[in-house]
Amino acid sequence: MKKILPTSTAGSLPKPVWLAEPEKLWSPWKLTGHDLTEAKQDALRVALQEQQNAGIDIVSDGEQTRQHFVTTFIENLNGVDFENRRTVKIRDRYEASVPVVVSAVSRQKPVFVADAGFLRVQTDQPIKWALPGPMTMVDTLFDAHYNSREQLAFEFADILNQEARELQDAGVDIIQFDEPAFNVFFDEVNDWGIAALERAVEGLNCETAVHICYGYGIKANTDWKKTLGSEWRQYEEIFPKLQASMLDIISLECHNSRVPLELLELIRGKKVMVGAIDVATDRIETAEDVVDTLRKALQFVDADKLYPCTNCGMAPLPRDVARGKLNALAEGAALVRAELL
Repeated sequence: MKKILPTSTAGSLPKPVWLAEPEKLWSPWKLTGHDLTEAKQDALRVALQEQQNAGIDIVSDGEQTRQHFVTTFIENLNGVDFENRRTVKIRDRYEASVPVVVSAVSRQKPVFVADAGFLRVQTDQPIKWALPGPMTMVDTLFDAHYNSREQLAFEFADILNQEARELQDAGVDIIQFDEPAFNVFFDEVNDWGIAALERAVEGLNCETAVHICYGYGIKANTDWKKTLGSEWRQYEEIFPKLQASMLDIISLECHNSRVPLELLELIRGKKVMVGAIDVATDRIETAEDVVDTLRKALQFVDADKLYPCTNCGMAPLPRDVARGKLNALAEGAALVRAELL
């Protein structure tokens, strides 16, 4: 983007009450068939309007057409059994009942391409579309077929690349891969996680991003954060290799976290989506809160490469809280933009 400090969100926004139970992940749809399709499109329009009203520059679908940022994509793949589930520990943090890989995985049809095309028709603004990253997909399943996290990740990377190429053709400007698992499995990230991600972006001409946060503001994640000590230095383990990767943008959690912002120096030269909105609290930031985070980040990120963003998705938040946070993000970014200009 030519605009300095263009604002964006990490991904999800709250769903309206008529579509699914609010403030809840994996919330069941309240409609079926054609009614559900129409309701999802209406919710996407509303999410877009919320972003536009707040003054967000790079808009998204708010993930209104999916129940979960990982499993909705996996549901559309061959080789995964959702009926006979197994219990695993997600990111070494909390147990969940997950689907099972029972045979070779493959993509039977486009998953989000039609939705992205629908969003493209609604706006002339740059649009960003989020996909789950290969490692996080692996960590959200029980593998009873490959028996190799690395091999399964590369299979998923090829599938994601197919989807990403079609999203690009549908008019998506930035394709983001969500990899919260990168903050947990450091050796695997450096051994094959970043390589799998680079496989997923091969041949793309649009910009590519990786989102690495400390998770949604749910209890399992907030409890985990309490165990991380006074400084959260997980990014330090993976930044050097990410800085050398072909990814264009790195999306991070910065506001109200204990991440030492000087770690951003390790990715100097990359575009950085700086999380300036805390999604783990209902407190709505002031514009000055956002200004403070962005000013600190500007010590380590060149102004033309800093993209103010949210720490993570806001699906579990009340809609009025998410709306207020979007407004604060845009207002704070505008103040810093004016200072810079």
